[in-house]
Amino acid sequence: MTNYKPRACYQGAHYHIYNRGNDKQKIFLEENDYLFYLRKLREYKEKYNVTILCYCLMPNHLHLILSQNTEVPISNFVLSLHTSYSMYFNRKYDKTGHVFQGRFRQKVIDKDEYLLQVTSYVHLNPLTSRLVENLGDYRWSSYPDYIELREGTLCEKSLVLFGRSPEEYKKITEEEIKEQLVRKEFQEKLLF
Repeated sequence: MTNYKPRACYQGAHYHIYNRGNDKQKIFLEENDYLFYLRKLREYKEKYNVTILCYCLMPNHLHLILSQNTEVPISNFVLSLHTSYSMYFNRKYDKTGHVFQGRFRQKVIDKDEYLLQVTSYVHLNPLTSRLVENLGDYRWSSYPDYIELREGTLCEKSLVLFGRSPEEYKKITEEEIKEQLVRKEFQEKLLF
């Protein structure tokens, strides 16, 4: 048995939670898998009194930005959510063993500007992974909610937007896309 160190957690903190499939394999194989995860996300959000700020579910990994509203550690929420999803996945696909690769990762988000950056980073995943050409087309992310392409109720957007309009958030995210492309082109030039 692995001995994990207790994680720092406290009421009112924001966390970037991420994990991927065991052996980098896909954890969402079809539409119903994404829908099941989102239903459980909503269910456990209520049960554990957690605020969801944003999410992005990718075929082989996921990102959640969460706020812990009580003294109950955020890890209790994630453990329940991922155990429930793993049981569903293994039963549905007649598998055994781990669905996720080890323990989930978490980073505390301690500054408002960092919260905005991390949210943009999370929302950019489908574009940087070339799953879509238009970021607003990706269904398994909260980005379409942020730019008002749909009326999602899962995320508390106001904690990220700080009074910004959906157009301003879209512009910030598009600037992040440009910066990533410039960094990528620069890195590619260094390789040749």
